[in-house]
Amino acid sequence: MAFLIRAFSKGMDGVCVIGCWPGECNYATGGNYYAFNMVQLSKRLLEHEGVNPERLMIDWCSSSEGIRFANLIDEFSNRIRELGPLGKAEGVDQEELKGRLEGIVKLIPYIKLAKREKLSLRFDELDKYRELYTLEEIDQLLREVPSYYIDPEKCQACGTCRRRCPVDAISGDKNLIHIIDQDRCIRCGTCYEVCPPRFRAVKRLVGEPVPPPIEEEKRVILREKKAKEA
Repeated sequence: MAFLIRAFSKGMDGVCVIGCWPGECNYATGGNYYAFNMVQLSKRLLEHEGVNPERLMIDWCSSSEGIRFANLIDEFSNRIRELGPLGKAEGVDQEELKGRLEGIVKLIPYIKLAKREKLSLRFDELDKYRELYTLEEIDQLLREVPSYYIDPEKCQACGTCRRRCPVDAISGDKNLIHIIDQDRCIRCGTCYEVCPPRFRAVKRLVGEPVPPPIEEEKRVILREKKAKEA
C-alpha cells in the first residue's frame, strides 16, 4: 500500500496494478484477492486527500494474454490523459497534495493494523470489496490516529517498551528516561500495552499534540541510593 500512495506523492498521474486472474494463481496464495482489497482501501485514502480514485486501477491478466495486457495499458493511459495532471485536474495545489500524501504514507503501518480485520476478508465475488470502505470510515480513522508519549515523571527506564518496540523508535538506556521518536513510531501501541502497570508511563494521546521530549540533561534517573551518596 505504501508503494501505491508514495507513487502519487512523487507526482505520478496514475498507478496501475495487474495481477493474475483470481482463482488462477499458480501459487494459490490468494494474493490477488488481498491486492484487490488493499486497492479499494487505497482508493478511499486517495479520495479523502483530494485525489480522483480513478487514477488507481487494478485488473487481471494471465501471462498468455499479451493483447489483453496491451489493451489494459492503452485504456488506462487514455483515462489518465483525460483526467489530466495530478493535482491540477483536482484543483489542489501540487505541493499541498504532496504533503498530504506523504503524511498518509507515514501512517500506512498504523492504517494496516487498524484495518487488519477487513484487509483479511476473503470474498469470491470481487464486487463485495468495492463498498468495503467508506469515506466516513476513513475520515474517522484519520481523525483518531493515536500518538504515544512516555511521561518522564513516571518512566523508570526499565527498558521493556524499548526492547519490545518493533521499529526501534524508542531511545533510552539503564537509568535514562526513554523517549519515543515520533517520526519513526508506527502507532502500533505495543509500548502502551507492555509498560508495567506499576509505572503507567506510556500515554496514549488522541486529538492533542505530543509534548516535546525532555531535555537531554534531565533524562538521567537518580536512584534513591545513588541520590543519597551524591
